[in-house]
Amino acid sequence: MRQKNLIKQEKILRLPSWIKFPISKASEFEKVQTLIKKSNIHTICEEARCPNRAECYASGTATFLLGGSICSRSCAFCQVNKGRPNSIDFDECFQVAEAVKVLNLKYVVLTSVARDDLPDHGANLFISTINEIRKIDSTIKIEVLTPDLWGGGKNSNENNNLQIERLKMILEKDPICFNHNLETVERLQKEVRRGANYERSLSLLKKSKDIAPHIQTKSGIMLGLGETLDEIKNTIYDLNKINCDQITIGQYLRPSLSHLAVKKYWDPSEFEYLYRFSKELGFKRVSSGPLVRSSYHAG
Repeated sequence: MRQKNLIKQEKILRLPSWIKFPISKASEFEKVQTLIKKSNIHTICEEARCPNRAECYASGTATFLLGGSICSRSCAFCQVNKGRPNSIDFDECFQVAEAVKVLNLKYVVLTSVARDDLPDHGANLFISTINEIRKIDSTIKIEVLTPDLWGGGKNSNENNNLQIERLKMILEKDPICFNHNLETVERLQKEVRRGANYERSLSLLKKSKDIAPHIQTKSGIMLGLGETLDEIKNTIYDLNKINCDQITIGQYLRPSLSHLAVKKYWDPSEFEYLYRFSKELGFKRVSSGPLVRSSYHAG
């Protein structure tokens, strides 16, 4: 009851005029949705209710969500279901590969729910799916967007070694891009990313670049959760210092009243400023705008 009263008392910000969702052909949208349901696979587009999914579906693209539809963590911003994950579907890698074939994709993004319940924290989900996609066409470019691959050991050093081991397993498959999102500024990590850690995430990206310098690294942040401009710039600096190649900057949109409230809708001119700021620092690719998401126009 108290939580409901707090929700009622919240100041709910209206969507500003500059946030306009893309409209695409219903036939193309339905085609991809039908394939996803028929194949019994999951996409982050659907599970997270991405605002760009109609546009992406219309162009025949999707970001595949591995490990089922239930996440072992409970991040306060995310629409994906939380709880005890289902047992692993060992046919998933074949189903995703078949969907890639049917959609005739040349650039594929693979992500996953956090699977802290698994000994490898889900690393083999990426490996098996990459293997099956490459059997279809070895020239298909594959980007991976992973959780932090942390945990399972008895102490910090053991956890660190396990994380490196899992990361190496994925990087040995030579994806074109390794993506791991910071999501928000350092001060807000505990509130926004429950179970995650700012320094741990930066470390994962740095390890990826150290292990495989030829593989592009990428990270993303959301705006509107109460961060300041200086905090955003410091986050961008931190990513630049570890030689992160690409960055995405987008507006947080509240999935439901049970999720974190939007504190501010950042203006398009502010996104443009952050774009120029990031490019001047030397990022190879910057995507910055209200509807930008991690995998938006990834190819």
